[in-house]
Amino acid sequence: LPHGRMEEWKWTNLRTLIDKPYPPRLQVEVQPVDVARINAASPFAAVAATRMVFVNGHYDVLHSKMPNGAAASRAPLDEPVIAMNAAFADDGAKLLLSGTVDTPIELVFITTDGAPRTIATRNVIEIAAGSSVTLVETHLGEGAYINNSVTEIHLGEGARLDRLKVEHDAANAVHLAHTHVTLAANAKLREFTLTSGARVNRQNGTYAFTGENADAKVAGAYLLAGKQHADTRLVVDHQVPNCVSRELFKCVMDDHARGIFQGKVIVRPDAQKTDGKQSSHALLLSETAEFDAKPELEIFADDVVCGHGATSGDLNH
Repeated sequence: LPHGRMEEWKWTNLRTLIDKPYPPRLQVEVQPVDVARINAASPFAAVAATRMVFVNGHYDVLHSKMPNGAAASRAPLDEPVIAMNAAFADDGAKLLLSGTVDTPIELVFITTDGAPRTIATRNVIEIAAGSSVTLVETHLGEGAYINNSVTEIHLGEGARLDRLKVEHDAANAVHLAHTHVTLAANAKLREFTLTSGARVNRQNGTYAFTGENADAKVAGAYLLAGKQHADTRLVVDHQVPNCVSRELFKCVMDDHARGIFQGKVIVRPDAQKTDGKQSSHALLLSETAEFDAKPELEIFADDVVCGHGATSGDLNH
């Protein structure tokens, strides 16, 4: 497991934060009434015409909703979280999307109460050239578990993806996630992540520009209380010229909660005319809450506009 002597994990020592065994592929008895109750908590159930529901890491036909003519396909079977996912995952969504999808597509990941265990899913999403899609990802659950999710997203030339992720896992859960996005020429990404659940949360994101004139705006918010611990690490990799990236995170911590934001923007030698900015802002509602920020820029080109900023403070009384 990652530990504090690893630079990228200096604030999130999983060796101490994961304090009991979570065996993988542990089967638990599932009651349909439990699935229905947790599934109903999704705020997007009424607006998503297409829904793929995964219960305890496995695709659930009963609670999924596919449009006429569509077929469900699951994804078959470096970085520590990805290595753990590769070892344990045996299901996930594989979406090949083209054209303009008028209504949101929701991926719902539900964990029912049971023995502590590790649940891993791996998702592959490809947006064809010129297509436009809205994708919602919802994580819900009950009990104590590790939710390990890896999602690979490929945006074709001129494609647009609006992605919303809601992490509302159970209060005793551990949420580990990695999202890897590649953007071809003229592609657009609009992404927002709301983090409010799980006692331990670590989300990694890597965004690679492989075609010119692509545009990515990545945002997020924390709503933390008690002893919750949430850590987001993003790497934005400008490999080609004339691309735009924005990162904006706003975090609210109360009680003994701890929030962390680590953002790195890399500008490769050939990536002239890059426009990359990142910022994080934290509001501390108690004297025992904590926020750590680590903004980074690695610039190897000379004709760029890049910047970063971070603020944290309490309310003025």
